[in-house]
Amino acid sequence: MIKGIVGCKVRQNGDLEPILLRLKSHAMQYEGFKGIENLVSEENASVVAMVSTWDSLEDWKSWAQSTITQELLQQAETLLTEEPRLTTYRMVPAVRWA
Repeated sequence: MIKGIVGCKVRQNGDLEPILLRLKSHAMQYEGFKGIENLVSEENASVVAMVSTWDSLEDWKSWAQSTITQELLQQAETLLTEEPRLTTYRMVPAVRWA
């Protein structure tokens, strides 16, 4: 499984919630989508992360590179202090770390 993260810094008084909801709604239509969480930093409320879970890297890329996702991220840029960052992490069972 893959965790896909869209991280960003929101301008003061910027309301990113409508765009995050549209990104989630769009993601729910994709093969391999498992779920999503929106996180706001306790230390700095301008730092926001949308963390989604996918079956595979290919599933995440299909969503992340879609025209609609790219358009929504572009719309979000007016509310952000810098471009959103997209990163992925492969989930590894804790037993492998022992």
